[in-house]
Amino acid sequence: MSVASGCSGIERARPGPTPARADISFLIDAPPVMRGTVASAAVFDGYRPVIVHGYGLMVGLNGTGSRDTPPGVRAYMLAEMARQGIGSERSGWGHLKPEAMLDSLDTAVVIVEGLIPPAAVEGARFDIRVYADPRTATISLEGGRLYTTPLRPALGGQRLPPTGSRQPFPLAHGRGTMFINPFAEPGAMGRDAINRTSGRVLHGGVVLKNLPLKLILATPSHSRASILQGAINARFPQEPGQRSPTAHGESDESLAITVPPSYRDSTQDFVELLRHTTIIQSGAEGVAASIRRYLLTNPSMAHHASWRWQALGKRALPQIKDLYDHPEELPRLAALRAGAKLDDALVVPHLIEMAESATPDARRQAIVLLQDMRLNPQIDGALRGLLNDADIEVRLLAYEALVKRRDPYMTRHAVDDKFLLDIVESDKPMIYITQVGQPRIVLFGASLSLEAPITMRAWSNQLMIKGDKGDEQVEIYYRPPNSQEGIINRVEPDLEELVRFFGHQTTIEAPAPGLGLTYGQTVGALHQIWRQGYINADFKAEQDRILAAIVRQQGQRTIPQRPEFSTPEEDIPDNKAAESGGDLQGALPAPAPELKPSGRREATVPR
Repeated sequence: MSVASGCSGIERARPGPTPARADISFLIDAPPVMRGTVASAAVFDGYRPVIVHGYGLMVGLNGTGSRDTPPGVRAYMLAEMARQGIGSERSGWGHLKPEAMLDSLDTAVVIVEGLIPPAAVEGARFDIRVYADPRTATISLEGGRLYTTPLRPALGGQRLPPTGSRQPFPLAHGRGTMFINPFAEPGAMGRDAINRTSGRVLHGGVVLKNLPLKLILATPSHSRASILQGAINARFPQEPGQRSPTAHGESDESLAITVPPSYRDSTQDFVELLRHTTIIQSGAEGVAASIRRYLLTNPSMAHHASWRWQALGKRALPQIKDLYDHPEELPRLAALRAGAKLDDALVVPHLIEMAESATPDARRQAIVLLQDMRLNPQIDGALRGLLNDADIEVRLLAYEALVKRRDPYMTRHAVDDKFLLDIVESDKPMIYITQVGQPRIVLFGASLSLEAPITMRAWSNQLMIKGDKGDEQVEIYYRPPNSQEGIINRVEPDLEELVRFFGHQTTIEAPAPGLGLTYGQTVGALHQIWRQGYINADFKAEQDRILAAIVRQQGQRTIPQRPEFSTPEEDIPDNKAAESGGDLQGALPAPAPELKPSGRREATVPR
């Protein structure tokens, strides 16, 4: 058996079980630059995403749920709810009986699905997809909240989660507030083409235990396994809080691998470093020199060369420093990437120059490399300058880099644990919203405010804003869905205050006024105000950024418009997008004309 080592692929091959020891061996076809590495002697087993699913309960649906649950699913849900303590006086849920909850139209049984990233560790978060069980009569999951749902591995051929007694142990659980198409009108079922029976819970999945990760030796040998174990543990020594060594021998053919805590949020980097780790640790300087010679002869091996230098550590720096300004792009980028990851201060001016004036792709790579380097005022100043760049993608990458670097010039608010609100100083006004991972609303421009005079009506007059030029406050009327009475508040027109007012839920502990909108509703309200021309800024959604990246890679010049960003005359999105919950995971819409909000700012999608 031969396992090819591609430029960026991870070997997943494992020999099938055979009775004869001599037949267990297999071959690894590694390029010359990878000789002498862990990847030339072993392959990973378990480095793959894991699909998980399960039945859950969505509550808070205001009569749009369903009580007609299939018998097997109902029995499973009752047992699961009892296990979680619902109905038990000791748990604090005594006033909520499982049977009554399932029989209420304010709840619905849902199917929850997720994809756990490869080699994920305990506590890692991921997005989950939630949709109503197709065998029920649930009308909408809008405004719902998912109770804690065990998520078990999806076995081959399973379309729906099992309900029998013999089930795999859960690998994760999911819970949180439902995120449906944020540009849909709340409660407008039947008046648009938005599918309200499916959506996502951003960051709603939590991994319960480390996913197993192993190295399988190409040639079983106790001595070989011992050498590999020693090399890996020398490169990745056991860290505080790490329960076991990074590599632990199980047999003459396998090593159990533990992801160190410092790599819990970057398991892909850990796997690449481990693959490129040199088995014989002595003579690192000579190894670095030989990699350099090979790279200059074979620039296409830049990916492997850079990772090999990173795996060697700072001992490789003397061999790569003079490549930081090499005339050929691939060797230069390989050296700069390694130097940045090894935190060599000499790369900083080169990366800053690249981030400011190189080709679009090189600029993006440079910004990503700068974000992980240690505290350096020169880096922070350059990244802040890029917040004013003409390229929207550069501005967003600079923002992400400054977030990761915990830039003190950025203001962050947590709005009722629903979402984060970031305020970024920039002379390019923009609203940016995330639609995967941690929910965030980002305001580029510290003094963004509503344009006056304003007379804004949205959501069939459920939300109205009125104010005259010079008014210190605007009047906001809001009538919640399924309510006959609305409330009126006066709020400062400052956009930061407005977003916090939209999301805040007034309680005895937090008596400040607020509408208590969900993250999706807050985003939808902002979009309605922007679309009607009362916010003089660009409006940018994360899915647009993803689409732009796809188009850029495909070499196209036009960017398909999100169906959610319909013009005022077109309130019905593309049906395919609606059927997938508006997140464009299933199909890309056809190209459409640019959207301009009442003639004020330019289209939301970058070019």
